Amino acid sequence: MPAAFCRFLFKIWGWKVESPYPYQEKKVVLIVIPHTSNWDFPLGLITRCALEINCKFVAKDSLFRWPYGFLFRWMGGIPVDRSRSNNFVENVAAQIKESNDLSIVMSPEGTRKKVDKLKSGFYFIALQAGVPIVMCKFDWSKKMIGFSEPFHPTGDFEKDLKKILEFFKDAKGYRPELGYLS
Repeated sequence: MPAAFCRFLFKIWGWKVESPYPYQEKKVVLIVIPHTSNWDFPLGLITRCALEINCKFVAKDSLFRWPYGFLFRWMGGIPVDRSRSNNFVENVAAQIKESNDLSIVMSPEGTRKKVDKLKSGFYFIALQAGVPIVMCKFDWSKKMIGFSEPFHPTGDFEKDLKKILEFFKDAKGYRPELGYLS
């Protein structure tokens, strides 16, 4: 979709960006929380297009099967098979390292259902690739999208996770009761 059209959709739907995307970073792991509805995906695509963010997204492999698989790949999707261990973190980190400008979008919740623990793959991909994490929140209650400053993981996951979650503490998902932080 053309960026101007996506910006128009943003305007008529009443969405605003409260803090800018850090365009100076060419390679990041972009994490989005909360992920509570199927509506998060189209909002993410429109955001990516409207703000002209160069990134690919990670999604469950079942979305990449017939008849829609080609569409998800065309939109920049990277399938992940969650049913088995397949060195996904190492493979994605290697792809980012080898690229000049590959940024990946992930939802650490991993599902639209209520979870008690975030998936940590995003953190270790960023750590192994040597790239920062940028946090993005979709606050459906305020129709605001916010981005953090780039955050470089230290290797102390528990300590860094506290800082990461602080950024998302007030964001309400489309279905707030399903959010990790609710």
